[in-house]
Amino acid sequence: MFITDFKKEFYDVVLHQRVLVLVALDVDAICACRILQNMFQCDHVQYTLVPVSGRQDLEKAYLEHSEQIEYVVLINCGANIDILDTLQPEENVQFYICDSHRPIDLVNIYNETQIKLLMKKEDDFSNIPDYEKVFRDEESDDEDRDSGNESDGSAPSGKRRRLDEDALEQQIEKRRKLRMWEEERQDILFRYEEFSFHGTSSALVLFEELSWKMSKDTSELLWLAIVGLSSQIVIGKIERDKYVSDVDELNRHVSRHNHPLNDQDMAVSVDCLRIAFNRELRLSLYRHWSIFDSLFHSVYTACSFKVWTMKGKKKLHEFLADMGLPLVESKQKYTSMDMALRENLTDWINKSAEKYGLDDMFHPSFQAQYGFKNKFCATDFVYAVGAVLESADKNKSDEQKFLQAFDCLKRSNLDLLEIGLDTAKKQMTAILEQVRTLLDMNQVICAGPFLYAYVQSGSPDVQFFSRPICLILLARFTLEAYINVSKSKRAKTLPLVMSAPMDLERGTSIVVGIPPKREQEILTKNFFGRAFEQASEKTNCRTLLDNFDSSIIEIKTEDRSKFFDALISLLS
Repeated sequence: MFITDFKKEFYDVVLHQRVLVLVALDVDAICACRILQNMFQCDHVQYTLVPVSGRQDLEKAYLEHSEQIEYVVLINCGANIDILDTLQPEENVQFYICDSHRPIDLVNIYNETQIKLLMKKEDDFSNIPDYEKVFRDEESDDEDRDSGNESDGSAPSGKRRRLDEDALEQQIEKRRKLRMWEEERQDILFRYEEFSFHGTSSALVLFEELSWKMSKDTSELLWLAIVGLSSQIVIGKIERDKYVSDVDELNRHVSRHNHPLNDQDMAVSVDCLRIAFNRELRLSLYRHWSIFDSLFHSVYTACSFKVWTMKGKKKLHEFLADMGLPLVESKQKYTSMDMALRENLTDWINKSAEKYGLDDMFHPSFQAQYGFKNKFCATDFVYAVGAVLESADKNKSDEQKFLQAFDCLKRSNLDLLEIGLDTAKKQMTAILEQVRTLLDMNQVICAGPFLYAYVQSGSPDVQFFSRPICLILLARFTLEAYINVSKSKRAKTLPLVMSAPMDLERGTSIVVGIPPKREQEILTKNFFGRAFEQASEKTNCRTLLDNFDSSIIEIKTEDRSKFFDALISLLS
């Protein structure tokens, strides 16, 4: 059931209770969790925080901590699965779900006693089918079954025979209607569940609907909401129009926080957090890297120049020369560049971008500054926190990585954030090298209805691609690059399926599906969730549909060919 008043129907209810908070392993979920944690700490709410990587983890975590717990908050997990069927809770347990995954399971929507959905009412829920079209009450089913047993035994035999015939006809008619209703129900459910996609960022929802409306919002919480939203556009969970609309919303909050009410408010500490809206270059981590490396490894510029080729590298050098930026300056760290060059950099890039066909070189974003020294773009945080969360360090458990990523968002842990930024650079370098390998070796294969590619187990830095976020970034980069080099016009209409080794000891691989590109961006509505499920059932492949995102699955590596064959026949 959707709730409209977060304070009254959620926060006031859990205020003096012990709460179990289950959080998915993604950047938006971590930002949302920090906002909620801040609220709980202000009001001394007792809570247990448990990170969960998938559905099995969710069940295990709930079983371990469910004793004497009546209130459970799920962040970016649980909306698209039947929570009551999955967790089998007691009748007194209340679930509060703040999750951007769509479509929402219909049982979660229509359950009015145990499940409360914490979501923005502005989100589009118009495609949710009516209750009567997908659910039947038990009483009506009982009536259908008993309809033939209502004739009066004391009636004369001729009249009883006529009554029996009428009852039989009624029963046949009701069964026919029931069969038609069931067929229509299956069709409605198929159309409703056909595509998986994402709604508003959970961090943004909790900031606007809870902390702001309760007058407990701070610049730190606003920055968390900004990072949560930015993670959605970086990973391709939402489309550009949705992102721009949410950025406009957040910009109003930024203006409010930056506008002092009186002179006393202006006397703030030098090292306070200051947030500013700006047109940000679409260059990854350029403030913490060199301009050359950022141009070389950013998806947009790398694919436009085709930097994995000799001709592309030459074109990149020409672009820098056209800007008037010396190669020596472009290859040293941004913070070490000449001040005059840094101040003019954006204008120079803007002028040269038009000449080289880079029409989409900027996007709306925010930057944060701590004091005079530390300046970060929102996407810097996304890459850093994501890199820590999906660290290739095998000596750390998922829980330890989660806690480190959680701490990355604290202002006092800038050293940890720097480690995350360095790891993110290594990830980007590995992604570009893998894209180069796939294209040079012609390993992006057109299978008819889609493209597919494998990351070989002996590839350098293969350990990065065993995690979902990094593999999604690789798949999106590969699709963009393939479209830019392919001579086929059909390439723009094809989705991509990417596979990489996940656990060599268990012999498993991870598979992700990416929708096709439309105009300037890759679509966000993804049909691979249902396709993966049907292909798995058709071939009896050993697959694990455990991820909260249905377009990500785990499969036995030896079953992969059989699975792909089934997928080809299914989508042809």
